[in-house]
Amino acid sequence: GFVFQSFQLVPHLNALENVMLPLEIRGVPLMQARELAADCLARVGLSQRLMHYPKTLSGGEQQRVALARAFVSKPAILFADEPTGSLDEASGSKVIELLFELNRENGSTLILVTHDPQLAQRCSRQLILQGGRLL
Repeated sequence: GFVFQSFQLVPHLNALENVMLPLEIRGVPLMQARELAADCLARVGLSQRLMHYPKTLSGGEQQRVALARAFVSKPAILFADEPTGSLDEASGSKVIELLFELNRENGSTLILVTHDPQLAQRCSRQLILQGGRLL
C-alpha cells in the first residue's frame, strides 16, 4: 500500500469509490469491495462522508481516505511518503496516530519517509539519508 503527501485521490470518485479502487483492480466482487471499503472508511472515522468527493473534504479527511485506501487490501508493506507534510499540526497528529494504529492492527511493515525527527523516533528502526548517502 502507498500513502503520499498529496493524497493522490481520484477527483471524480467519491470517498467510497476511491477506497474501492484497489479492490476492483484486484478483481474483488463489487459488493464485497463496497463492504470492505465502507468498513475501512468507518475505521478512519469517515462513515458519514462515504459519498463526498475529494474537493469537499478537508485535508485531514482526504488523508484519512488515502489511509483507508492504502490499508483496505491489507498490504504486507505500507509505504508512507511524508504522510502529514501537507496537513496542519492537529490534523497531522491525528493522521499519524491513525497510521500507527492501523499498522499495528494489520501487522504490516511500515516504511515511513519523514523530515520530522519526532515522528521518526516513534518508529522501531530509523535509517538516515543525508547528502544522498545512507548513514
